Amino acid sequence: MEHVLLQRLQHAVLTISFNRPDARNAWNHALEDALREALLAADANPDVRVIVLTGAGKTFCPGPDPKAISSGQSHREVEPSSDDFSQRYSYMLGLRKPLVAAINGAAAGVGFCLTLYCDLRFIAENAKITTAFSRRGLVAEHGSAWMLPRLIGWMNAADLLLSGRVLSGREAEAIGLARCLAGEDFLAGVEAYACDLAQHCSPRSMMIIKQQLRQAWSQSLAQATALSTHETSRCIGSEDVAEGMAHFLAKRPARFPSLP
Repeated sequence: MEHVLLQRLQHAVLTISFNRPDARNAWNHALEDALREALLAADANPDVRVIVLTGAGKTFCPGPDPKAISSGQSHREVEPSSDDFSQRYSYMLGLRKPLVAAINGAAAGVGFCLTLYCDLRFIAENAKITTAFSRRGLVAEHGSAWMLPRLIGWMNAADLLLSGRVLSGREAEAIGLARCLAGEDFLAGVEAYACDLAQHCSPRSMMIIKQQLRQAWSQSLAQATALSTHETSRCIGSEDVAEGMAHFLAKRPARFPSLP
């Protein structure tokens, strides 16, 4: 069986790499299923605090596998759901732990859309990304017409979706889509950022903050403020707050408990 994913756990950071070298990491059902299984397992694993998603080799994910398209096997029927975070790929935003995209190379179509469902995006300066849909006779797929305006504003979203043009890493950073890093030692730089989160930030705090960010999309300011007040009151007296103050005052590394 083809090993379509590589996984490496170091310092509580799990790096998951797309691994279809013969197809430049092109998307297919096997890769989709393996990624969902790996992400859900990582979210339940107390040894994992942060997840990094990248591509093995020189590409991230250039879109669907042409062989699957030509054979009519690229389409997949998905059971409809009214839950915003139970869509085909939006479950990624519902993970408890931070999910960081490390866009090391070409990302197009569904490969581009996957990055939108990560909490943070880093891109190598020499990487090229595109929605590509309008240039293939397609439409804005996988919720990208909903996600992109919320991430980069209406005009930038319309530009990328209507034109299907290619962006460089630097332009992606300029419009606020991703943070651009030098291509040399790119993955190491992203993993260093992830390691900083894993070592110095409370897993519980990051989980709750992710929930606040998700809910804020459909809340008023008053509702978001009320939620933050409620969650703050729940924090008082918690093990995480006690450790947060203790390590700060003692000037020692943090020892926050893992999520159960």
